[in-house]
Amino acid sequence: MAEVESGYRRKSEEDEIIDQVETGGTELHDEKESEEVEMDKELSKLEEELQASGKKPFLAARIIPKPKIFIWFLASFASIGGLLFGLDQSLISGAELYIPSDLNIDSSRMSMITGFMALGAIFGALCVYPVNELLGRKWTIIVACLLYTAGGILEAAAGSFGVLLSGRMILGAGVGLETGTVPPYISENCAKRWRGGLVSLYQVNIDLGLLFGYIAAAIFVDVSGNWRWMLGSSLLFSTILLVAMLFLPESTRWLMRKGRKVDSYLVWKHVRGVETFEEKQEFFRMETLVLEELEASKTRWILLDFIRRPRCRRAVVYAILLQLVVQQFSGINSVLYYMGPLMERTGLSAQDAVYTSLIGGGTMFLSTIPAIYFMDRLGRRPVLLTLIPGVSVGLFIVGFSFKATNVKVEEGVYILGVVIYEFFWGSCLGPTPWVVASEIYPTYLRSTGVSINALCNWLGTFTTTYAFNDMLDALTPTGTFVGLYNGVVIFGGIYLLFFMPETKNLTLEEMDELFERPTKDIVHENWENTKQVWRDLAHFRFREVWKLS
Repeated sequence: MAEVESGYRRKSEEDEIIDQVETGGTELHDEKESEEVEMDKELSKLEEELQASGKKPFLAARIIPKPKIFIWFLASFASIGGLLFGLDQSLISGAELYIPSDLNIDSSRMSMITGFMALGAIFGALCVYPVNELLGRKWTIIVACLLYTAGGILEAAAGSFGVLLSGRMILGAGVGLETGTVPPYISENCAKRWRGGLVSLYQVNIDLGLLFGYIAAAIFVDVSGNWRWMLGSSLLFSTILLVAMLFLPESTRWLMRKGRKVDSYLVWKHVRGVETFEEKQEFFRMETLVLEELEASKTRWILLDFIRRPRCRRAVVYAILLQLVVQQFSGINSVLYYMGPLMERTGLSAQDAVYTSLIGGGTMFLSTIPAIYFMDRLGRRPVLLTLIPGVSVGLFIVGFSFKATNVKVEEGVYILGVVIYEFFWGSCLGPTPWVVASEIYPTYLRSTGVSINALCNWLGTFTTTYAFNDMLDALTPTGTFVGLYNGVVIFGGIYLLFFMPETKNLTLEEMDELFERPTKDIVHENWENTKQVWRDLAHFRFREVWKLS
């Protein structure tokens, strides 16, 4: 009898738990419905204000009315900025084989022509914040296009060292301005589930630009005035981007920051949509956070938040180390800018060096395409930590190729090293820093934060390109690639293993909660996850390692 009573009691307790769960679920459902009703009322008011204002959708939205299709259209055209970035990096690789003899320039001045584009980009990166705040993301990109065009014309028409150097630096200013603007422009206009992939599209275009630069060099290598055609070919793409941006909208978050709520809603409506609960909720969460940040900025100098606020300090330190140290001092720009001369150094003729450079450019482009998918499928952290050892292996092979005693062996080993290096670099170190930079900063500091990242990018580029020939002389090619660059990659990988948080599937507003956590908590969590990964690998549970669904 006692057992029967006990069974009834357990059954009663189970029923009570089930009732509580069902009641809680009902309450959550009711709360969600109530919230959606309130949001619909506010959206109806915004729609009425929009109709009363007589404002029409931007032209591109009239051509492509579906938001899910339009966001890819926006990201694809805005990412042409990345194509120009890559194009102007690789074009100089072929052109510098012919400029010295044509303009009677010595190696010291040629190093300035190669490296000083990055110096101009540093200036452009410093201007990202004020120009973005004044003009907005869209018009900042348009200004960058005008600088691209002016610089490209000066490069192609240069009759002296001074004119060519001026063209390189003006073009560099456009690159610096664009690199700090395009990633946040894409990020602020797309949903969280697509953000990693769409921002990765920017890196894909950088690598496509690198490939196009090598292709352009190969096309014009036998043409009279070949280097002028090579450097001037970028004008085609700067014109395409300029025209495209005239048809695209401004960033929704920038408009909200400027108090233009109706305009922000108009853009959001066509770029993101307001059909689902999540789309509506994210719009109003974005508004709330922007207004809170604007209110806070009235009482203090917000740039000091990078030092004063632990959340901002953690974000900027992480982003700088990832972009400046791990990405730039992995040696990528030394390989890209000096691909032609390095190929020539292994024994190839100038013409063959131009053609062979296509191998490296093609490899990097193809390797970056999967990043669009895996960045959001697997996450930023798994992609980077899984592939970064391949970067290290590639650097070892490149560095020791110069020790070969047979010229043909040296050429083959060097090309193999470049292919491995660029394949793994393009899959992880290429896109990840830009994705991270576009999403980890609070809205009110995003322009400044991304401009800091762009500045770090170009400081690293300038250091590793302008001083590259001196590094080769002082450290030898093997010491430069194996000792310096590979050492940075190894120590950088260890840093990321402990300090890199996962930001996949977080809204830009949820990033605040992540970076409010103490660093020691992130390190502890990463260490526990790392131990679990090794246990999963030991038991061949690969699906668990990369959390495939």
